[in-house]
Amino acid sequence: MSDARSEILIRIRAALGPDPAPVEVPRAYRTAGDLAPGSPEAIDLLEDRLLDYKAHVRRVSADELPAAIAQAVADLGAEGPVVVPDGLDPAWLTGLADVVADSRTAPRSNAELDAAAAVVTAARVAIADTGTIVLDGEPDQGRRAISLVPDAHVCVVRADQVVQTVPEAVRLLAEHPARPQTWVSGPSATSDIELSRVEGVHGPRTLHVLLVV
Repeated sequence: MSDARSEILIRIRAALGPDPAPVEVPRAYRTAGDLAPGSPEAIDLLEDRLLDYKAHVRRVSADELPAAIAQAVADLGAEGPVVVPDGLDPAWLTGLADVVADSRTAPRSNAELDAAAAVVTAARVAIADTGTIVLDGEPDQGRRAISLVPDAHVCVVRADQVVQTVPEAVRLLAEHPARPQTWVSGPSATSDIELSRVEGVHGPRTLHVLLVV
């Protein structure tokens, strides 16, 4: 912990006193949506939001998934290897010729990640209302760097991982609060300069989402 952060926390504790009164946090917001997790309606909503963010979306069966991953990478027309987290299901990768694994014990350098044609990961949860996919660092999702440095991200989302609202997703993520999270809402983009949208500023400029239904 940095010295500055430690100093701030010390001051907060001193201000609260030795036995601070509990604080009731109002939670009047809705904690769940009307759509059941994994329902066709939730998946339709997620796809609509993702397309609005200019992501590429394709629905596939589990049997079609390896070919769909290979096709998504081929459509990029990019040279270089495909980076995958070391815990990704190897059966998904049978259609790829050049695959390199990344792990916390054997991480690829930023230069290697930048030279990759794409990264392929799984996901922890997807939020239909906001078109957001969340990765939480599990072995099939890998380090945060691998989904932020390469130019293209191919992300596999199962139907049963799709929830409607943010609170539903947060409850799932709260089961493992120490895991690092990456929230992805379409390809990286910014409109900070004169409200002109620029893509690929701080992460992948291309996002392919394969919905396994």
